[in-house]
Amino acid sequence: MVERIATVQVVNPHGMHLRPADLFARTAMRFQSKVCVTFEGQQVDGRSIVELLMLAARKGTQLTICTNGDDAEEALSALVQLIERGFDEMEEGKNDQATNDE
Repeated sequence: MVERIATVQVVNPHGMHLRPADLFARTAMRFQSKVCVTFEGQQVDGRSIVELLMLAARKGTQLTICTNGDDAEEALSALVQLIERGFDEMEEGKNDQATNDE
């Protein structure tokens, strides 16, 4: 089995609230690898929305993601990209602003 670890910063304005936690857990479930997320010494299951919410990860929070399994590299890459994209909430704000400017 392969283990991969990365640290990534939460960039979306509202942090890991319900929608991002759901997206993260759903993305993690697409892979066979075990996924855990750590913040300030608290480690949670990356497939559990409730556990992810317990981290109370705000904008600027540094999360450590660990994937362990045959598809660990792919899982880690997908999860890191999701967080770096701001859980796709960054584009929403831009689209809303563009609509308001017209």
